[in-house]
Amino acid sequence: MNDRELLSQLQSSAKAVKAELSKNIVGQTHVINDLLACLFAGGHCLLIGVPGLAKTTLIRCLGKCLSLKFNRIQFTPDLMPSDITGSEILYEDKATGQREFRFVKGPVFSNIVLADEINRTPPKTQSALLQAMQEHEVTSSGVTFELPSPFWVLATQNPIEQEGTYPLPEAQQDRFMFSVEIGYPSHAEEVEIARHASGAASAAITSVLDDAQIDEFRNLVYRVPIADSVVEYAVKLARSTRPDSPECSEDIRQYITWGAGPRASQFLVLAAKAYAALDGRPTPDIGDVKAAAPCVLRHRIVRSFHAETEGVGANQIVQKLIDRK
Repeated sequence: MNDRELLSQLQSSAKAVKAELSKNIVGQTHVINDLLACLFAGGHCLLIGVPGLAKTTLIRCLGKCLSLKFNRIQFTPDLMPSDITGSEILYEDKATGQREFRFVKGPVFSNIVLADEINRTPPKTQSALLQAMQEHEVTSSGVTFELPSPFWVLATQNPIEQEGTYPLPEAQQDRFMFSVEIGYPSHAEEVEIARHASGAASAAITSVLDDAQIDEFRNLVYRVPIADSVVEYAVKLARSTRPDSPECSEDIRQYITWGAGPRASQFLVLAAKAYAALDGRPTPDIGDVKAAAPCVLRHRIVRSFHAETEGVGANQIVQKLIDRK
């Protein structure tokens, strides 16, 4: 099968996934599209939203659509790193009496890992995901264990409740390709949600994609050609978030203490390819980079005190950059 046929198959598979999700998820079209772009680009995703917006339900349903092993980790203040990655236990062979330590794999050994309310656990436990997210492997007592492929971390976070929570360290936020914000549904969507809540049980979701197909589609996205001018635009957009960069204008510089690193440039290009592939187009344009910019940049910008006092959020800063570039 050539790349053009694969591109058509990716587009039809994405439509099938969206159709299956619509059985239990009302609305959230843009969120679902962002999640699929993140999946096929091979990145991890941070979902931000207040309670009750079906973040966990959406991810669970998506896992069923993809026919992948799914594990949910509920992050709590007393969660330890070994509760995520796994730990060694002393094993005794009853026949011989011989004892040895064996590594028992934790819930991170899964295709899809839902890190629910990731900001409720201390940084040492949050950081246990760093090696897994970047290298797709876990090391214990000097032995490295590979994680299954594909491997996808989706973390949820409540933005309004800060008491007793631990903000994600910048190093870990940078590991997430996307930060997707889930908003309230429209009036018509909320009526539909309320109607479903008092009706019959949730509809069964049919598997659409398996691990081999997802790996094939990811490789296709990496091979999607992209014009030098689009890559140049993505790099300039990322560099314009850095206060010490000549690409950063004075009116933006006053709102930013720290900007996005080179990983943001890479993710903007990859995300643009994924958006184009989902739309059935053979190559991305600048509009695809602009579509990816909020998800890629909003969690990589550290706002200044001036921005906080004036109430200028990361989304507003990113929008200013998009409108200018």
